[in-house]
Amino acid sequence: MQRALAFQALHQRPGCFVIPNPWDAGSAKALAALGFEALATTSAGLAFSLGRADGAGLISREETLVNARAIVDATGLPVAADLENGFGTSPQACAQTIQLAARAGLVGGSIEDASGRADLPIYPLELAVERIQAAVAAARALPFPFTLCARAENFLHGRPDLADTIRRLQAYAEAGADVLYAPGLRSREEIAAVVRAVAPKPLNVVMGLGAASFTVSELAELGVKRISLGSSLARAAFGAFLRAAEEVRTQGSFTFAEQAEPFARINALFTPQP
Repeated sequence: MQRALAFQALHQRPGCFVIPNPWDAGSAKALAALGFEALATTSAGLAFSLGRADGAGLISREETLVNARAIVDATGLPVAADLENGFGTSPQACAQTIQLAARAGLVGGSIEDASGRADLPIYPLELAVERIQAAVAAARALPFPFTLCARAENFLHGRPDLADTIRRLQAYAEAGADVLYAPGLRSREEIAAVVRAVAPKPLNVVMGLGAASFTVSELAELGVKRISLGSSLARAAFGAFLRAAEEVRTQGSFTFAEQAEPFARINALFTPQP
């Protein structure tokens, strides 16, 4: 309850906040030590850590929630989860996923309208709304305020249709979603238009995908409430790892170690305090 109320309060206070995306307990503890106030899981970060591709249905709901539980247990911060498409097409599947997410200790989570099908990548609007309605009903039946985020995935699936994205987000807001999210928005004008369209509901914007780059203060000025980082921190970590390994393999040198974090600093993050 305390985590749920703290998470809810972050969405209600003035300004915006950053909710970074750890992929395991260690990265969660590191982010908490840096002073972040809430965390969100990343499906891509989890997939990469397991040696699998993201977005191909290769990560099960059980694996997702086991990972989420590890992140929940790592810190005292509120944690929301990337629950993908609810791990099923039916509204009932979305509702069950929310129930299971709550049992895992999560106080928030997102349901997207991407189907995972190449021939029909985005669910028809009527079905997409029914899925959010079922997720909302499951969330409202919980004994604590579960913050439900509804995602419109057009821009990530080759459909950069802003009008349809706004129409979908407004429908999800009417269905009861607490937060709206359209990953892949690229311009200041697009973000501002979505903020206006879904107000007073808070909007989540993702940074680090490469499609756009704004500062926290710039996004706050546009009216964005929440900034997530998606897979970008996991990719940054893998990027440093790959560059180091490539240097050793191709050049036979080890200069990468000069930029590596000192052992003592990292070890201290995970050492219990008396």
